[in-house]
Amino acid sequence: MKPFKFHPEAFEEADKISSFYKKQQAGLEKRFLEALEDAIARIRRNPLMYRKVDGETRKCRMPHFPYGVIYRIRNDVIEIVAIMHLRRNPGYWMSRTSRKDSLQ
Repeated sequence: MKPFKFHPEAFEEADKISSFYKKQQAGLEKRFLEALEDAIARIRRNPLMYRKVDGETRKCRMPHFPYGVIYRIRNDVIEIVAIMHLRRNPGYWMSRTSRKDSLQ
C-alpha cells in the first residue's frame, strides 16, 4: 500500500467534521472516522481506481456520510487534499493542489 499524508487543511476538516458528528449523536464521530479510515485504506490499495475530478486529483466517496476524500499522488505518496462535503461548495479545495508545500 502507498503511504499517505494529510494536507493540513484536510486534517483540520476531518477534525471539525468529527466534532460536529460527536455533538449530533454519541458515537457518530467514531463511525465517521471509521468510514474515513476505510476510504483511505481503499485509496491506498488502489489509488487509480477512483475518478479524476481535476487534473490528477481524484475523489473517493465515503460510505454512509455525505463526504468524499479528495486526493492526488505526488512523489509516490497519496496526499489527502480535502474531506469535502459532496453537496456544498464544490471546488473550494482546488487552491490546495497548486501549492508546492502542501504536504504536512
